[in-house]
Amino acid sequence: MAITTAICTSYKQEILEGVHTSTDTYKIALFTDAATLGASTTAYSSTNEVANGNGYTTGGNTLTGFASGIASNKAYITFADPEWTSATITARGCLIYNSTRSNKAVAAFDFGSNISSTNGTFTIDLPAAGASALIRIA
Repeated sequence: MAITTAICTSYKQEILEGVHTSTDTYKIALFTDAATLGASTTAYSSTNEVANGNGYTTGGNTLTGFASGIASNKAYITFADPEWTSATITARGCLIYNSTRSNKAVAAFDFGSNISSTNGTFTIDLPAAGASALIRIA
């Protein structure tokens, strides 16, 4: 099993087809090191997701602060940093998906190792908007 950081291939095609919009609801779900996520992921599934409870709800959090633009000839989208408060969880990676569009996958991210919180705030620090933003199309 492995999580590979990638913009999902299906998402790239769906952008060209106009499937995803800025007004859709995007979510971020956390996954254990048993998950298999990457470029070939096409939709959210709860398989090997962090267990429900202890500050985490299956399906993850709704992302807020959608921002898009162009920087250094790269189109980008990003969001505000997602947080899970009073959380006792361990995650290896995450999946951003579009819950408005039948849970279509957007991008998978590997944290590089298991990251844990113990009755604290689990935060994913997303890159700032611009050429190094979370999701970029060059």
